[in-house]
Amino acid sequence: MKGIKHPKNDLTINPSGNESIHDVIGRVDLSRRRFVQGTASAGMLAAAGGVTLSGLVGTVEAAPIPGSTGFAGIGFDSIPASLAIGGRVADVVAVPAGYTAKLLVSWGDPIAIGGVPFKADASNTAAEQALQYGMHTDGMHFFPFSSRGQVLSDRGLLCANNEYTHEAILFPAGQTGSDVLGGGYTIEKARKSQSAHGVSIVEIRRVGSNWTVVANSIYGRRLTSNTPMRLSGPAAGHALLKANEHVITPTGTTPTGNQTDGYVANGTINNCAHGITPWGTYLTCEENWNGNFGSTTGSVNTNVATEIGKLNNRYGLSASGNGYRWHTVDPRFDISVNPNEPNLFGWVVEVDPFSPTNTPVKRTALGRFKHESAQYVVDSANNLAFYQGDDERNEYIYKFVASGKFNPTNRAANLDLLDSGVLYVAKFNADLTGEWIALLPGTIGAGGVALRDNPNFSGADDAEVLAKILIKTRMAADAVGATMMDRPEWTGARPRVNGYDEIEVYCTLTNNNRRDPSTSINVNKPDGSTAAGSARPPVDAANPSENNIYGHIIRWRETGKSVLATTFTWDLFVQAGDTQTAKTPNSTNDFKGNIVADPYGSADFGAPDGLWFDWFGRLWVQTDQIGDGSGDWVNIGANSLSCADPNTKEFRRFLTGPNRCEVTGITMTPDGKTLFVGIQHPGEDSPATDPAQYSTWPAGQWATRADGTPLPGGRPRAGVVVITKDDGGIIGA
Repeated sequence: MKGIKHPKNDLTINPSGNESIHDVIGRVDLSRRRFVQGTASAGMLAAAGGVTLSGLVGTVEAAPIPGSTGFAGIGFDSIPASLAIGGRVADVVAVPAGYTAKLLVSWGDPIAIGGVPFKADASNTAAEQALQYGMHTDGMHFFPFSSRGQVLSDRGLLCANNEYTHEAILFPAGQTGSDVLGGGYTIEKARKSQSAHGVSIVEIRRVGSNWTVVANSIYGRRLTSNTPMRLSGPAAGHALLKANEHVITPTGTTPTGNQTDGYVANGTINNCAHGITPWGTYLTCEENWNGNFGSTTGSVNTNVATEIGKLNNRYGLSASGNGYRWHTVDPRFDISVNPNEPNLFGWVVEVDPFSPTNTPVKRTALGRFKHESAQYVVDSANNLAFYQGDDERNEYIYKFVASGKFNPTNRAANLDLLDSGVLYVAKFNADLTGEWIALLPGTIGAGGVALRDNPNFSGADDAEVLAKILIKTRMAADAVGATMMDRPEWTGARPRVNGYDEIEVYCTLTNNNRRDPSTSINVNKPDGSTAAGSARPPVDAANPSENNIYGHIIRWRETGKSVLATTFTWDLFVQAGDTQTAKTPNSTNDFKGNIVADPYGSADFGAPDGLWFDWFGRLWVQTDQIGDGSGDWVNIGANSLSCADPNTKEFRRFLTGPNRCEVTGITMTPDGKTLFVGIQHPGEDSPATDPAQYSTWPAGQWATRADGTPLPGGRPRAGVVVITKDDGGIIGA
């Protein structure tokens, strides 16, 4: 996620005379400069032969993409980039010829029993919003219904994250204006904002050729910032998870004077990407939750000599937050009086979509950080792992390996697998090998000190030490010397189909302007005292650009094809870029990137974010940059969705989004014939005085939804589009 609620990336170029990372990789022994199947990275080839990235890619003859091992081929041509013409990009969703996109659902549409329609002036109340689709859609998954032992492709539950709110257009007169929701900032406005966060669970059906929302479904519901939840796993019950207890009502939040027991929490916020489990539950991941907190005293304890101060510092808490004002009317989010409440966020939350009365569970064994996604892999021995990224500059990639094995024939046996296991953090070596470092009490960290003897994690016994490691995951990763990455976002695992049997995992690294070898090195300190996002490390083999404007994608393969492996091999799958850029390369940056496309330059993209493999082995990549075709994006234009061949690395652009949106969230029906794609924050930054200043999407593109019902306008609305192939075939084929 970027958006106005994400830490800013004020990109600048910092030329340096330091040795190029290509020179470093070039010194690696030739036998190490190969991926498992002999695929060389562009950086390695450039170092070995003195070829520029653009020159290398220009020699590729990228014919139409046929099927091959583990991959079903791509059957469409790239659509043109949506460039700014007349000052802005087209305010529409565009797809290739032979495909049709329609709107399925958008912010404010009723999805649960008792829900009412969206009002064009945004005057819906908090109670109404709690029964409507949330505001800024992100990660999503389609859970099909089944009949007579067969999964259905025309009926299911769409679980979608609603990451954050555009406060200026959430209310009729803006965040502090006077309107039907009150004058100034009121508890009603806070409750509406809180009700627009979280997760939307929507029953959808295909009737004839059109998809429709079942608005009165018994399955339709919202998980909001106030939904009761429970904590489980090794950290549950720890003192740091005992916050002030409150009575939460529509009109206020009242402290009881007691503390919780560390096993309960209220709500989920800043839900970015997601995951699923092989037993059919949904994982919603809490990302920039720190921005929802503030302090009525105007200050926050960031004294690293205190436990809470160091936690606040390392996780980026501030007095003003990211522009939300919840803390001014809701004491639960005021960290000056409720300092432990932030510790109840930053988790992966498991939800059973088909059990509306089931209490969501925050699984502490998966660690606490700014979770982007959680991709599962089950190996041939039924061992289970989840791969995760921490989305902030210079944070880490993690793997959780469950202690128990996945049981494919007994769902009940799997329901607590996420409560016990080992959390690892990745270290990427310059020789294209890597290791998973276990975050356990006995793991040796900086200075030869075991984590149990590190003051950050010391406790009465190893159970308490482990609890602290999981609550302070970033600090544990700092202590063991993990590799600082360029904003790890979505992870995706290549499906083992059509003869492909490797465990191959990908991660998008969106961008990073905070690698600066021209100044003194400033890495995340092993004592965990570094402020969130403040480090300035040098480039390294896995993050080879000092000013990584356009981002890249890394991938790795587990040793022995087992998720239990503690070592792996890796390469850079692609360095994104602009083949037409006028930017001058420097020692580590060739801003043209090395995207393989036919013709050359026809699939340029930057800031890769969403990443997902379909059932047939196609890799889909979504982007998250400013989205208006300005500045560094003048040749790339709007955000997009592209499809790639993981064997040849060739890309094709499949979709472009409306003005100032992020393209994020993607899922497919079991038959592969319907694709759902999310459009987040169209018209971002529009003011309360002119909500439609930058976008009128989706009403500006369509008069009706996919089911033919009228679509009210008034202001831009994030939502989900449904895409089908006109001949009824498989998407992408």
